[in-house]
Amino acid sequence: MASATLTATSRTDTGKGVARTLRRDGRIPAVIYGHAREPQALSVPTRELEKLLSHISADNTVIELDLDGKNARALIREIQRHPFKRQILHIDFQEVVAGEKVTVRVPVTLVGTSVGVRLNGGIVDHTMRELTISVDPANIPNHLDVDISALDLGESIHVAQISVPAGVTVLDEPSAAVVVIATPRAAVEAAAEGETSAEPEVIRAKKPDESTES
Repeated sequence: MASATLTATSRTDTGKGVARTLRRDGRIPAVIYGHAREPQALSVPTRELEKLLSHISADNTVIELDLDGKNARALIREIQRHPFKRQILHIDFQEVVAGEKVTVRVPVTLVGTSVGVRLNGGIVDHTMRELTISVDPANIPNHLDVDISALDLGESIHVAQISVPAGVTVLDEPSAAVVVIATPRAAVEAAAEGETSAEPEVIRAKKPDESTES
């Protein structure tokens, strides 16, 4: 499980004017909710948050919030940004506790070199780069490994075939393909051209008045 720390300060004032003032003062308005907690308005230091987000996976990292001197463990559930400035406008945290499962997305890491790539020039089509899982927050994996070394051309691995740690439940469609070893496009086009270039032999029927001898 990946974790990181962040300081936060509770606040009682809310509204757009308050949010603008906070951002002008170098803080980001935020809220924390979950685990029978009433939604609580917070603010976090802008620079500290941006530095944190630059080196963690926001989808599955447990944040240890130092909230007014007390510790609260939380997941980042939403980051609102300005549509073109990319400035962070607001952030939502969900409080988590051990034993209470949460839903998170974790990256899929491909391991090995496919035999279809190594010997037959295939192309790795990584169709699902993340999976949605249900898990105790204390056991959130950093990633899920998928070994593709045995895959040949046209072969694939689906969600149902992926091994996950004990206590992890994958919520994605079991039949969905996670990775496929595709035939190179050039080879497909060459095969198609070969089929269309082979013209069938035309046998011309004789006219009724044609002689069988010259």
